[in-house]
Amino acid sequence: MEKIAIIGAMKIEIELIKEKMEIKRESVVGSFTFFEGTLEGRDIVLTSCGIGKVNAACCSQLLIDKFCVSKIINTGIAGTLNEKVGICDIVISENVTYHDFQKEFIRYQIPDFESFSPSKILVEKAKTVCEKLCKDKYHIGRIVTGDAFIKDRKIKDDIAEKFSPLCVEMEGAAIAQVCHLNGIEFLILRCISDNADDVAEMTYDSFEKIAAETSANIIINLINEMNV
Repeated sequence: MEKIAIIGAMKIEIELIKEKMEIKRESVVGSFTFFEGTLEGRDIVLTSCGIGKVNAACCSQLLIDKFCVSKIINTGIAGTLNEKVGICDIVISENVTYHDFQKEFIRYQIPDFESFSPSKILVEKAKTVCEKLCKDKYHIGRIVTGDAFIKDRKIKDDIAEKFSPLCVEMEGAAIAQVCHLNGIEFLILRCISDNADDVAEMTYDSFEKIAAETSANIIINLINEMNV
């Protein structure tokens, strides 16, 4: 049976999933802790990578090399960059890119790069779950990644103008790029915790736990939907 990885940046983003898993083994590789077990009848490796692109990329490569996963699903929270996407709404990745990496440089690594595209099957499965659980509060579109917590309206507007994304976070594109380079299917799914504006920190503190658990609950149901 295939093995699926679920990765969040922070422990709070994977805690609900961990509670629902039947954990059979816990192991530490470097600074990362991995939980192997089953969820909804599926073999799962669950981990939190830490915040930022380097942590996300290192952890993703370990999941592929050490645990031989065939799919990586990223769960977590994000800041909205689109007025139609509200607090606690779900965003399913249609494509993922960086907002802090010049295209000329990444195209040198990956010819014709514009963005990384997730598994169409996983996107459709996630859409099915969201139709059941949060019909009017989910969106499918671009997610952008960078090594910064966006909390400035001017920076937010600049990113929105350049990339037309739905939300911004700090790990997704790094996970997507590692999956792309290794031929691994992926999905990035986020729940909105803040508006990425001048009061983002205050909003984040209020909605971090709710958003993290909402995203995790969608992932749990997604794993079950994969059995259909």
